[in-house]
Amino acid sequence: MINVPSLIPASMAAKAKRAWLGLAITAFAIPQVSMAQDAPVFNNGDIAWMLVSTAFVLMMSIPGLALFYGGMVRSKNMLSTMMQIFTIFCVISVLWVVYGYSMAFSSGNAFFGGLSKTLLNGVVYDANGFFVATATFSKKVLIPELLFAFFQLTFAAITVCLVAGGYAERMKFSAVLIFSVLWFTFSYVPMAHMVWWWPGPDAYASPDVVAELNATAGYLWQLGALDFAGGTVVHINAGVAGLVAALFLGKRTGYGKVSMQPHSLTMTMIGASLLWFGWFGFNAGSNLEANGYAVLAFANTLFAAAVAAVTWLVAEWIIKGKPSLLGIISGAVAGLVAITPACGYVGIEGALVIGLVASLACFFAVAYLKNMLGYDDALDAFGIHAVGGIVGAILTGVFVNPALGGAGYVVDGWVGPEFGYATAQILIQVKTVVIAVVWSAVVSSVILAAIKYTIGLRVTPEIESNGLDISEHGEKAYHM
Repeated sequence: MINVPSLIPASMAAKAKRAWLGLAITAFAIPQVSMAQDAPVFNNGDIAWMLVSTAFVLMMSIPGLALFYGGMVRSKNMLSTMMQIFTIFCVISVLWVVYGYSMAFSSGNAFFGGLSKTLLNGVVYDANGFFVATATFSKKVLIPELLFAFFQLTFAAITVCLVAGGYAERMKFSAVLIFSVLWFTFSYVPMAHMVWWWPGPDAYASPDVVAELNATAGYLWQLGALDFAGGTVVHINAGVAGLVAALFLGKRTGYGKVSMQPHSLTMTMIGASLLWFGWFGFNAGSNLEANGYAVLAFANTLFAAAVAAVTWLVAEWIIKGKPSLLGIISGAVAGLVAITPACGYVGIEGALVIGLVASLACFFAVAYLKNMLGYDDALDAFGIHAVGGIVGAILTGVFVNPALGGAGYVVDGWVGPEFGYATAQILIQVKTVVIAVVWSAVVSSVILAAIKYTIGLRVTPEIESNGLDISEHGEKAYHM
């Protein structure tokens, strides 16, 4: 018996929804498949690619995100920022194995999975001593479920780390940890289940079972949401949480009156480069197979980031008179964020437009919207990740269209499949974005309010003035 779990990077949702075949171009999956008692047959190329992709995403967090965020804060908070990222990654990794994977990628209801895979029970070996297999996006193409679980671990961990950009330089370390644990449990895990849980391609054995199987999938998957690698689950989710945290904490002391420029753009540039490099594992790895769609996701990831970087540079040069390193770095990250939900669904034309539009939208959010509305999103978690994720998620619904170079989705899997497109997909993407924004905002608000009125969220003015490095951790990033 091969126990096949279910994950889905976007197109598979609409595909299996409209066609019982469920041919997997892209998606995450975990169905139950009855097969002979022989050991499952794995493709070593797929396994090698997924091992590398998992390591790439780990590198995105530590050291990538730690250096990216750490360089943008003041020197007195460099160590504390890196400490937050490293600690969050480790804590979420533990929680993912203990219960997160089970709640995200096992049968339950439309919002949460169950606890049958607590501590990865039944994920490593089956009753015959063979490695348990997990579906990819093509029928009868499998990878070890343990590999899939740890690939997804890195997604969960970096998502919670991203929120730190909104509360940087002023949140208690104890509050950071409590928030991270609760937000992971009640925002990340259900969003992953809603978007990526479905029965998997092999479960769709005949047209008669389509409706029944679709009803067991996550809520947003059932709507037909397309999210190849985490535009909603990761970026909108984390970016909105970062904004809510910034609003609950209030502005940093002296914000708008004293200089709060990044203390080391060198570190930030190194971090951004590591993020870009690791993003190939994030996006192309989400295909779960080393095939043409992984290549498409890889190419779109590189191209959209470059387009967005150049767009930001030009916009800043025209409007502010000088192009900055921080600007072109921010543009590249905005492009990476925006192409994430679309990377395996759209063609090069789509990547071009997504990179361009997302860069301009994020530039406006960072350079103007933040000042207009008066919130202190310290490292632009909302301005880059939420705004970029929203743009990318909605435009996925536009450029998945084969007429615009997209992959389309299966409309008649029984005889083809034949790939098609419907403009209704755009509205589905908008609904998905709204649900992701509201879910994260509500969960974040409840958790932050509870912490605020118990142990407190913010460090004292004296600690903030001295810097969190010494006050919270008794260490300094630099000794002069």
